[in-house]
Amino acid sequence: MAPTITTAPLTVRDLTVAYQKKPVLRNVSVEVPEGKLIGIIGPNGAGKSTFIKAVQGLVPIASGQVEIYGKTYKQQRKLVGYVPQRESVDWDFPADALDVVLMGRYGRLGWFRRPGREDRAFALECLRKVGMADYASRQISQLSGGQQQRVFLARALAQEAQLYFMDEPFAGVDAATEKAIIHLLNELKQQKKTVLVVHHDLQTVEEYFDWVILLNRRVIAAGPTAETFTAENLQKTYGGRLHVLGGQLLVSSQSVNDEEDER
Repeated sequence: MAPTITTAPLTVRDLTVAYQKKPVLRNVSVEVPEGKLIGIIGPNGAGKSTFIKAVQGLVPIASGQVEIYGKTYKQQRKLVGYVPQRESVDWDFPADALDVVLMGRYGRLGWFRRPGREDRAFALECLRKVGMADYASRQISQLSGGQQQRVFLARALAQEAQLYFMDEPFAGVDAATEKAIIHLLNELKQQKKTVLVVHHDLQTVEEYFDWVILLNRRVIAAGPTAETFTAENLQKTYGGRLHVLGGQLLVSSQSVNDEEDER
């Protein structure tokens, strides 16, 4: 059963993150509403991946405060699910798809309890929801990129979280997988869960997300998509890299450091 929640899923105040004394995020403040699909939008090097890692304590912060439902991340860890970038995962790790999804149960079980029959059944149901039940015993290294992404989404579902962070879940997947992912995200929203997604495709932002955070090392704008995802705010976010061609928003090649360079 979901906890009784009276505060915002995520509140960030004056968050600053630096790598080798170089600021990557500076004085980021934002409070997100519950039960929304939220896109984190910005150019390469804007600190989008760093932001979702910092709020989970995965990278050190220089200053600022992060609250998950009014408490620290450490206190609310069980309420948070995370899907990392696929490129950051060691896919040679000797585990099958079901093993990976079962890892999502350890936050509730504790590391010294082994998953039981009910946990395995729940993990299989999570695989079914992402169309991967038939691959439960397949080694993750033998799966395609889209299939691997679906398995990690199933792992996040197995966590039974209230707040999800997803780092480019649509990157490198086929159209069928992208459709399956957005269907799943909408199911989570219907359950009043909150999902923050690092996203690059400007053409699908208005279709996919209720709320957006426009980020370029600081928050340029944040709010409902219809009010916030405007040409003026996008120009402030992307600068001269944003162009309109045939009614489509295009971002030119970027010479700035990308997220990997930030780390």
